[in-house]
Amino acid sequence: MSSESVARLRELLEKQFPDAAPITRRSTDQVATGIQILDQALPSGGLPRGRLSVWAPHGGATAILRAACQGTVAGGERAVWVDGDHTVAGAFWIEGPLLVRPKTRRHALRATEELLRCGGFALLVLAGVEPLGTETVRLTRAAREGGSALVALTTRVALSSLRLASRILPHSYRWRRTPFGDPAEAQEVVVRVRARAPGWNAHAEFPIPVTRHELRLSLEPELADRRGVSR
Repeated sequence: MSSESVARLRELLEKQFPDAAPITRRSTDQVATGIQILDQALPSGGLPRGRLSVWAPHGGATAILRAACQGTVAGGERAVWVDGDHTVAGAFWIEGPLLVRPKTRRHALRATEELLRCGGFALLVLAGVEPLGTETVRLTRAAREGGSALVALTTRVALSSLRLASRILPHSYRWRRTPFGDPAEAQEVVVRVRARAPGWNAHAEFPIPVTRHELRLSLEPELADRRGVSR
């Protein structure tokens, strides 16, 4: 990506997000998730800028990272979610962070690299695409050049500075009950997150709310069909 293209992309971002803090005003080396107990379990007090973090998505990862994107925007910076497998419905995406839905895997990786290198985002989450080999090298280099915290939802840990894994504790559900005392609807669940880095191994447990979405009557254009039909 040429320096002229990076400059044009930065100018476009400044116009689209006029209230966001410029890169030069950043004074911390981490991006807080907005969950205090989780930030305390991370080696830098948050997601490290300019580095790759990988999150094994075994439960709760999407909800936590979406909240982190919202918190980043609320704090005056920019965040972007690259939806590589088209599983995020626009109707359920809260305005604030930028949602990017590339058409192909190649487009997803290229968009991620350019968004990282432009330096316009504090946090970038890559979901639905697992970078391999030299792809990981390019993304890691782009994150370092742009100063963004890159989080990839993947089980591959090559070149990662921080490795996270989360799971839902099966007996931690809090239910809304019927008049007869039977569980009717889940309202809250406890998630356990483990963070590992060189010389660091910590975990955190905290509750997150369970949100129920109404069933869509038709698929959103370009949204993956998860009803058993191959794409």
